[in-house]
Amino acid sequence: MTREHANITLLSRLDKHLDNNDIAGASDLFAKGFVWHFFNPKLPHIQGDYVGLEGLQAFLEKLAVVTGGTFHVETITNIPIGDELVGTHVQVRMSWDGQPIKLDAVVVWRIVDGYLAEAWDIPAVNTIHTSPRPPLRTAA
Repeated sequence: MTREHANITLLSRLDKHLDNNDIAGASDLFAKGFVWHFFNPKLPHIQGDYVGLEGLQAFLEKLAVVTGGTFHVETITNIPIGDELVGTHVQVRMSWDGQPIKLDAVVVWRIVDGYLAEAWDIPAVNTIHTSPRPPLRTAA
């Protein structure tokens, strides 16, 4: 049996907190100077760097406002890259302008001394998948 990479185990612990909307409960996973980098030219008012656990919480709250509280992330796969980096493929589901959408994103995590030190969130902004609206029913 192959042992799971320590950085994958660390991210699994984070996923459990995010699923429960409990980022504060994951404070022991983050380095003191943690930085979340968000790149999305379609959301320039949210794009930028967020410092510390408070910064990450502020970023998540902004996303909640923009999406009407529908923002949800599902981890598809984590790929350890050496002992410092992990590439994570996620699928994001949310409503945008009343339309349900799904998009892919990559988060590159830097893990130093067993703590999440930095992350780059890079969404696919040109291949957003929309769900078709159901047809209107007319009275017979």
